[in-house]
Amino acid sequence: MVLPNFLDNLEKYARLITEVGINTQKGDTVVVYASVDQAPLARLVTSHAYKLGANQVIVQWNDDLIQREFLMNAAEEYISTVPEYKKAEADDFAKKRVSRISIVSSDPDALLGVDTNRVAAYQQARGKALKSVMQATQSNKLRWTVVAAASPAWAKKVFPELETSEEQLDALWDEIFKTTRIYNNDPIKAWREHDQNMRAQAERLNKEQFSALHYTAPGTDLIIGLPKNHIWEGAGSFAADGNEFMANMPTEEVFTAPDRNRVDGYITSTKPLSYAGTTLLDMKFTFKDGKVIDFSAKEGQNVLASLLDIDEGAKHLGEVALVPDPSPISQSGITFYNTLFDENASNHLALGAAYPFSVEGGTEMSEEELAEAGLNSSQTHVDFMVGSNKMSIDGIREDGSRVPVFRNGDWAR
Repeated sequence: MVLPNFLDNLEKYARLITEVGINTQKGDTVVVYASVDQAPLARLVTSHAYKLGANQVIVQWNDDLIQREFLMNAAEEYISTVPEYKKAEADDFAKKRVSRISIVSSDPDALLGVDTNRVAAYQQARGKALKSVMQATQSNKLRWTVVAAASPAWAKKVFPELETSEEQLDALWDEIFKTTRIYNNDPIKAWREHDQNMRAQAERLNKEQFSALHYTAPGTDLIIGLPKNHIWEGAGSFAADGNEFMANMPTEEVFTAPDRNRVDGYITSTKPLSYAGTTLLDMKFTFKDGKVIDFSAKEGQNVLASLLDIDEGAKHLGEVALVPDPSPISQSGITFYNTLFDENASNHLALGAAYPFSVEGGTEMSEEELAEAGLNSSQTHVDFMVGSNKMSIDGIREDGSRVPVFRNGDWAR
């Protein structure tokens, strides 16, 4: 690397991930999910977690090429089943309420050419087998964070105009450090301030308790109902133990859950979606009574069909998130082909599971009670980007009156 002070900044990043991302506490068990090419960052994260009092740090490695070989060549029975020990591990993690750190760095095109049916079968099997730890995560029973690290294949996808792999890696690491505030004199203080700013915006929306939001833009005319007693959240969230954490770093969104049964109209995506190792472009969805009744994609139509077919909940929305177009990631003009970044450059929605904490008392509700409240349930949760500088959003009150929320891609003043 030729990026100035790279190792120092990587150290700061590891500290930020452990101290702010999962807010490591004495006695924690920390689980780190990382690609084999991110060993330097994983080691630093491990070191800082122990310094903060963790009892145990478990690193689980992954590799794009090995995963591709598995999905292309393994016997069908191994694609569609998950070993019992992995299920037991997931149950153990959920029971212990481990703190989870996911370091994403995958090649957006890692699974190009792989049979989409095999990919879908694998994802469905994992979704069922790992349900306990995923539910604990989505309910904020434990602390968790998703962060990024630059890899050669991902960097090449984002910066193809740069001549060498080293230049591409430097450029992507530079953006990661910028958007996570590593270049600030005190990144941790900067994140605390950012958290407060985001929380203030969420509180304004919570006071309104809109019945619905009306989205309009080129290719979009959609009304999304909101559940009664819904809760908007900003950057930080609180786990069951009362400690705050940052689920995504970077983050520029305030978000809540929609009413799964009250979504009507059509909406068009505005940024590429990297999903299941494939890039999906120009998606359009038509909803009636909360359900996708028609869809299309300029690229990735078969993959999108497989996503929507995962289960009934995959055809409904589980998240609505607001991100101003002037946000730093949007203004960079870069398409990252990675949802962690691209969703924070744009208003976005998610197909699939809602977060139970998005409605008052939701983390203590049963699945039946959550469904009654209007929250969606699914094995999947996939964000797709819909915002632009031409999007306007009105909040609709119970009496039908309207309040401008967004105008031309930014918060209405």
